[in-house]
Amino acid sequence: MPIPLVNSIASWFLKKRIHQMELFIKYPNEVQNELLKDLLSKAKDTEFGKKYGFEEIRSYAEFSRRVPVQRYEDYEGVIERSRRGDTNIFWPTPIRWFAKSSGTTNAKSKFIPVSEDSLENCHYAAGKDLLCVYFNNNPQSQLFTGKSLRLGGSKEIYRNNGTSYGDLSAILIDNMPFWAEFSSTPSNEVSLMHDWEVKMQAIVNETIREKVTSLAGVPSWMLVLLNNVLETTNTQSLFEVWPQLEVYFHGGVSFDPYAPQYQKILPKEDFRFYEIYNASEGFFACQDQNDSKDLLLMLDYGIFYEFIPMDTYDTKEEKVIPLSEVEIGKNYAVIITTNAGLWRYKIGDTVRFTSTSPYRIKVSGRTKHHINVFGEELIIENAEEALKKVSLINNCEIVDYTAAPVFMEGKEKGAHEWIIEFKNPPKDFESFKRELDKALQEVNSDYEAKRYNNMTLNMPKVHQARESLFYDWLKKHDKLGGQHKIPRLSNSRTYVEELLEMM
Repeated sequence: MPIPLVNSIASWFLKKRIHQMELFIKYPNEVQNELLKDLLSKAKDTEFGKKYGFEEIRSYAEFSRRVPVQRYEDYEGVIERSRRGDTNIFWPTPIRWFAKSSGTTNAKSKFIPVSEDSLENCHYAAGKDLLCVYFNNNPQSQLFTGKSLRLGGSKEIYRNNGTSYGDLSAILIDNMPFWAEFSSTPSNEVSLMHDWEVKMQAIVNETIREKVTSLAGVPSWMLVLLNNVLETTNTQSLFEVWPQLEVYFHGGVSFDPYAPQYQKILPKEDFRFYEIYNASEGFFACQDQNDSKDLLLMLDYGIFYEFIPMDTYDTKEEKVIPLSEVEIGKNYAVIITTNAGLWRYKIGDTVRFTSTSPYRIKVSGRTKHHINVFGEELIIENAEEALKKVSLINNCEIVDYTAAPVFMEGKEKGAHEWIIEFKNPPKDFESFKRELDKALQEVNSDYEAKRYNNMTLNMPKVHQARESLFYDWLKKHDKLGGQHKIPRLSNSRTYVEELLEMM
């Protein structure tokens, strides 16, 4: 079959899904309530189902009364049993896959259950929907005339007791349906290489010979790969290597700090950047408009959503609300119940709603990744916005950063301490520091109040990191590739102290 015809048929098939998406957009709360009933019905005869009386639950209010909100630590024991081969604990079908995730807040590994239902009806369904949305918005797309360059993690799949674990991207690649494998590069063999640095060059060598029309991966690691492509091919623009390249699907970390660097190597006004929001626990949202970074919350992937307003999080007044009660502009911690057997599970992410008709969000940070030692409530979204503003003013480019508090000692006031690695450093570093402090005050009124007349916080300390400092830190901790990321903000000085020693 000729490739243009394949492209036409594929785009027609994918766009049919738009009508199903319109259903949850029009009736979001009804779709979510039906989904919850279905999850409870499926799991009623599991250990969890019997313990919490799933068969008797008739409403969301009853569900929220009976089933406690849980963290990974609460699940760890039953997940270990499931990994040893025990079945029917929290989901009726056997869990054969576990996505290994260390996150950025804890060196201890987490093993997130991945069921057949979540593979097919969440992760792979999301991949098709992302293409569906893109084709619907860009009917002239020639995406399927070439291949998607996907960049996953470098972890191998490990098998034990009849179950397997590995990086989520490795699990997805290992189980990939034929249609996705056919349209992707590099090969599964190269994608699943364990040694990240060897794998990077192998990907470059294999993909520069392919006709690549799209990119998919985490911005930080994709940028490393693409710069290697330019260096290997001795070119300045990726369009010299792949003339038909038209879109980059990205997620995992905020794109804003990397945007200027991508625009330099992808210098076309009509090139598309599409953001996604996924994790080991599921695929949650994707950009559904060409010219808006807001993410449409996907409500029919077997995930039931609840939220905790962050002003009550981890307090005696903590309250959990359903999707129907969220408000635009507020910051919420995300709670999920899933078709992989996670029940009222805190995933550690925070989001802010930009719309409730339909439900669209922006990822604002992590529940543990903020600085609030002095009541300043500085979140990742604030930091990204301030750094973007200051980078434009100072005509500089940031590679990575982290920040932590400087604790009060005696009469000495507190402060924030930043380590920032630049691709192009600012010409006047002192001016950069002053502008950063000013920008943080503009985007966060609590920080501004604590900085007023140096009442609680002194001027921030800012260090210019040596080249590749953060890369070396990740390598030291065996965190190269995949969705591993730098801990941006922390109430602890652990990361900052270690990085300062490595400087």
